[in-house]
Amino acid sequence: MRLLGLTTCVAVAGLVACKPRPADPLVAELQGALPERVEATGTVHEIDLRAAPAELALLDGRRLAVWAYNGQVPGPTIRVRVGDLLRVRFTNALPQPTTIHWHGIRLPNGMDGVPGVTQPPIAPGESFVYQFTPRDPGTFWFHPHLRGSEQVERGLFGLLIVEDRSPPPYSKELIWVLDDWLVGADGQIDPRFNTRHDLMHDGRWGNAITVNGVRRPAFDLRPGERVRLRMVNVANGRVFRPGLPPGSTLIAFDGLYLREPIPASGLELAPGNRADVDLTADAASSSEVLVRDEYTRRRDELAALRITGEPVSTPSFASPARAHVPRWEGALAREPTLTYRLNARAGGPFGIEWTLNDVASRPEDGHAHHAEERLAAARWAKIRFVNESARLHPMHLHGQFFKVIARGGRAVEEGFWRDTVLVQPKETVDVGLVPVDRGRWMLHCHIQEHAESGMMSLIRVD
Repeated sequence: MRLLGLTTCVAVAGLVACKPRPADPLVAELQGALPERVEATGTVHEIDLRAAPAELALLDGRRLAVWAYNGQVPGPTIRVRVGDLLRVRFTNALPQPTTIHWHGIRLPNGMDGVPGVTQPPIAPGESFVYQFTPRDPGTFWFHPHLRGSEQVERGLFGLLIVEDRSPPPYSKELIWVLDDWLVGADGQIDPRFNTRHDLMHDGRWGNAITVNGVRRPAFDLRPGERVRLRMVNVANGRVFRPGLPPGSTLIAFDGLYLREPIPASGLELAPGNRADVDLTADAASSSEVLVRDEYTRRRDELAALRITGEPVSTPSFASPARAHVPRWEGALAREPTLTYRLNARAGGPFGIEWTLNDVASRPEDGHAHHAEERLAAARWAKIRFVNESARLHPMHLHGQFFKVIARGGRAVEEGFWRDTVLVQPKETVDVGLVPVDRGRWMLHCHIQEHAESGMMSLIRVD
């Protein structure tokens, strides 16, 4: 891969002259981490995806009126390998316009699924073809990027798993799609969206927590099995902290592998975050390990791991968490390239607007009206988030990965990449990145209600 950002080109009298630019050590340290292109495998995956109303047995087995991809919630898990071509023929059979955003995937800007920015809204009865070649192995997901506070809440979400060219030989893989549903007295999804209460707080938190659409499911493991657990938080606003068994290690976050595995204790998943965990079923432990959410004092039950049956030999292989992740030790001293102040004010169609730098940007009927900033491709940049509010904000950037470098002005070394970072009330968080992919990329809070009431912006990379 060519060295990024080490030439400057200037047009003079109709001629373009290029000369070497002094190498930025932070850019140079990126080499080998985020490939600009990948060798194609020649394999093509053709997928038909349809969003439509459905009635499914979910939660505790009751019939629930939902919106679903291909008649299931969660939607189908799409599985490809790095370098495969994915072609998704999407049809909208909903009563309102929609799109699909491929959360966390680095892809051509026109495939990003942002209405009014990268494509027009897909009207009821219309279709659109999404096509791209994933460059990064990992756990990703897809969901609407129009009226997300309703469409995601009604069940429109699915997983995209991009496997390594040679996947690690785990005994088993588990997928946990973490969600919560706000259910009314009639047992159906509460149809009141973007309420004043949800907007004033941390979005819509439900009263029915599920894993894969079911309350407290159980998963059978044989003693000795080594498991890759893929988790994704698709909730509108809730943060999860799964209390996983001792010895569990985090190997990937927001799709990408860590520099080295770290203990998974205390792992937090804000809306949009994903985590891959390496764990082994311990024959000496209890026959059932109950995983609870430790983020709130309620300690809600998430799922159970039932260790049963005859023991098996545990696969022995090195952790796949051995990626190149730069340390960027000199980053703290650099001034921010962009600063975003996060706050709220009265006004707008919902009565409350969430703002970035005092600007509320909203897609109105799918036609975007957004503030826009610029970053130079292949140049190191620092983005500073200053949370002036008393609420949580998981800030998500499309099309790029970044690394947290400071919290509250103090250096942080996480050893992994992110596409979404949770900014606590009154907290300042600095992230570093080198934009690789050009285009207009959305930056927004991933609490659906906050985004729809204004906490959105655009970053143009050129």
